[in-house]
Amino acid sequence: MARIEGVDLPKNKRIEISLTYIYGIGISRSQKILEKAKISRDTKVRELNDENIISIRNILSNDYELEGNLKRLESMNIKRLMEIGSYRGRRHRLSLPLRGQRTRTNARTRRGTKKTIAGKKKAPKK
Repeated sequence: MARIEGVDLPKNKRIEISLTYIYGIGISRSQKILEKAKISRDTKVRELNDENIISIRNILSNDYELEGNLKRLESMNIKRLMEIGSYRGRRHRLSLPLRGQRTRTNARTRRGTKKTIAGKKKAPKK
């Protein structure tokens, strides 16, 4: 089992798919990394030798922000928006949708079910 950026990659999957288990890498970024490392997309993780794994690690550490650093960067950006009091920052603080979605209905995942719904009847006890 290959361990890259603190993530164990599944052995039986293709390397193209298993790289997406790392936070910050999607399928297109995975394909670009494999092109730079000159590794076939169809290679399984268990078929990789040590040289291939080392080359992938070098590419990731030099060219991309991943895992903990990326999460830290995102949270710092959100905190900055909240501190300067921008519209998006206020929406983050109130835990409401940011990108113009309606909130009269359909914002349950972002808002949660904190608020009671008026006129809702409780089920009678048996």
